[in-house]
Amino acid sequence: MFVFWDYYGNQVQLSFADHPFSKTPDHVWVVCRYHQQWLLTNHRERGLEFPGGKREGKETPEQAAIREVREETGGVIEQLEYIGQYKIGNEMIKNIYFAEIEALQPQSTYLETDGPVLLKELPQHVRTDERFSFIMKDDVLMYTLEEIKRRSL
Repeated sequence: MFVFWDYYGNQVQLSFADHPFSKTPDHVWVVCRYHQQWLLTNHRERGLEFPGGKREGKETPEQAAIREVREETGGVIEQLEYIGQYKIGNEMIKNIYFAEIEALQPQSTYLETDGPVLLKELPQHVRTDERFSFIMKDDVLMYTLEEIKRRSL
């Protein structure tokens, strides 16, 4: 388990174990790759980030992950893999997924985002790059990318 503080000073607990905080958390975050590029979205208020959001109705976290990727990027998921969970304070728990995207389908709207953004690599200094969302500026991203690499995904 990793413990650190996020961009706003909230304690974050991160684990790559099997659902250590909740079997059905309300939030998801999906690290996406499409044709050897990172697939992000440009949130109109927060900036560049991997897609994610909140479960709706009775959907499972996996269904929420698939929907959020589609809504925010037009991405069609070929493979979705659970990576871990993180907990912010005592409030929010998010499942982390890794997704291989098989296609990007143009959409008339991407809801609160400006749609897909493809990057060959993430910049070394995401934390100080003003283009990126606060969601990308804590250790969740760094540890998750290391875990994805460790699993050879």
